[in-house]
Amino acid sequence: MNAKKIFSKAVPAEKPAAVFEVSWEVCNKVGGIWTVLTSKAEQMLEQYPENYFLLGPYFHDKTKGEFEEEPPFDGLKEIFHSLETEQGLKCHFGKWLIKGEPKIILIDFKDFWPKANQIKTELWDNWQIDSLSALNDFTEPVVWATACGLLIEKMAGLFAGQKVVAHFHEWLSGAGLLHLAKTAPQIGAVFTTHATTLGRTLAYNNVDFYNFIDKINIEENIAKFNIKAKHQLEKAAASQAAVFTTVSHITAWEAERFLGRPTDIFLPNGISESQYPSFEELTIQHRAHRNRLRNFLLFYFFPYYAFDLQQTLFFFTACRYEFRAKGLDIFIKALAQLNKKMQESHAKKTIVVFFLVPSDVRGVKTDILESREFLDDIKNSLEEISEETQEKVLYALAEDKKISEETLFNKDFLFNIEKKFLKLKRKGTPPLTTHDLVSQQDAILDALQAAGIDNKPEDKVKAVFYPIYLSGHDGLTNLTYEEFLKGAHLGVFPSFYEPWGYTPLETAGFGVPSITSDLTGFGRACQEHIKNKKYPGIFILKRTGKKDEEVVDSLANTLFDFAQYQRKERVENKIRAKDLSAFFGWKKLAANYFKAHKMTLQEREP
Repeated sequence: MNAKKIFSKAVPAEKPAAVFEVSWEVCNKVGGIWTVLTSKAEQMLEQYPENYFLLGPYFHDKTKGEFEEEPPFDGLKEIFHSLETEQGLKCHFGKWLIKGEPKIILIDFKDFWPKANQIKTELWDNWQIDSLSALNDFTEPVVWATACGLLIEKMAGLFAGQKVVAHFHEWLSGAGLLHLAKTAPQIGAVFTTHATTLGRTLAYNNVDFYNFIDKINIEENIAKFNIKAKHQLEKAAASQAAVFTTVSHITAWEAERFLGRPTDIFLPNGISESQYPSFEELTIQHRAHRNRLRNFLLFYFFPYYAFDLQQTLFFFTACRYEFRAKGLDIFIKALAQLNKKMQESHAKKTIVVFFLVPSDVRGVKTDILESREFLDDIKNSLEEISEETQEKVLYALAEDKKISEETLFNKDFLFNIEKKFLKLKRKGTPPLTTHDLVSQQDAILDALQAAGIDNKPEDKVKAVFYPIYLSGHDGLTNLTYEEFLKGAHLGVFPSFYEPWGYTPLETAGFGVPSITSDLTGFGRACQEHIKNKKYPGIFILKRTGKKDEEVVDSLANTLFDFAQYQRKERVENKIRAKDLSAFFGWKKLAANYFKAHKMTLQEREP
């Protein structure tokens, strides 16, 4: 790669000569923004094939298998040298090993850290951001973001006389935008709020602020929760951006109230269509992964008691451990009602609910590991005689003999296999969690026990708290998260606070129905596309203006109705879910990013 090749062509005014997208989550997976960046990369490169750069922090351990470093091209090499000698910044150029392999620059800013107090002083002098006493969770991204501003300022010189856009995500990158506002205001700046600092903090502290958002005392609350510096930085970045964007209408409402600026354009999150199989492929994959989940039940539940696996449905929720904000409290209370409804109606189905919520763990429970080993031993014994058993079945059919236990197995085998099954059997009830937790107090386990969901034999609703990330090789389900989704029947995400909500969208992409709420950005965006009320594919739980008791009742009814569906009705919902996901592909939604970038060009016209 060389400068001549990259900068040889003039770029039409309606498209920027270069786009810099800045996020703390570039090659640094923390939350949902990582998914946004990685899933839309192909579309960004299609629009900006040469001069699209992603900027992130350099953390060596995070780059392994994710980043392939390359020599910087002419012009950029000199900029890197200048930043290192003058500022102590070490820039790493290369490609992000995701689809499209976009160019990224990761900044090692540890030798720039001594300038933290100077940066904070400038934030006060220029923008009245009071951050001198802020902790490292504020200082670290501010130092890095300022470094990004310095880099963009210098790189813009490579495109002299042409329009350049810098797109900043969240308050963590805001100091970079503010740097450019002072030193290079000609650069078109876009600022995207995925969730306001105050809104997120209130929600995570169990404050249902949507019900009285106009009455919230902002200054009082940012002081109370010690987020004053973050809030002031976020507000200044929103104010100084040429174009201010949010991911949803509900976040725009929140942002206008807390940050004082209306949204210029919405940038809803999407999925990469190419990453999702066809419905026909998903149907085949569903059976395979569902059977893996059934195998897990054999050593998790069946040592204690048995139930009909053919009549078992898999529900799940997956989220960060934010008990109130993610609606885990509502979900568990609804499960208690569902259990009662199914018992009273003598339902044939059994519902196994997985809570995929990572937490601090010590390790897999030893009883579970032991049961898994016993089951594997039994399966190995059966595999050893499988060919012989097939032959016996064939011969019996050919000879018109009755097939019986004596026909298929000899007495020694039956005696030994029965002994092995006796080893598998346990007294008591199955555990509520797969792992021993570090903390003795756990909100999910406490809520399950309080709700009477404790995996008794008579329970029609059973729970499995799975407190680790699904890796595909955890020794339990041995499924990745995507494989788990494909094997499940229903995802449940009744969030109180979710500015967008990727999980129900990703779930729909894999042809799995889900429940979300009307307090989520995705839930609200989805409502206009739901045409089939009987089989919507994605069920929208009404939480706006509702009391918890009303929400619990409504969710329990929806879960019960779904549990009663016959296979044909479940398939109908799967089809509808898959169809709905098509409205949120990046091939459509990336156009909003391009429009936002173009708006900065108009804004910056002299």
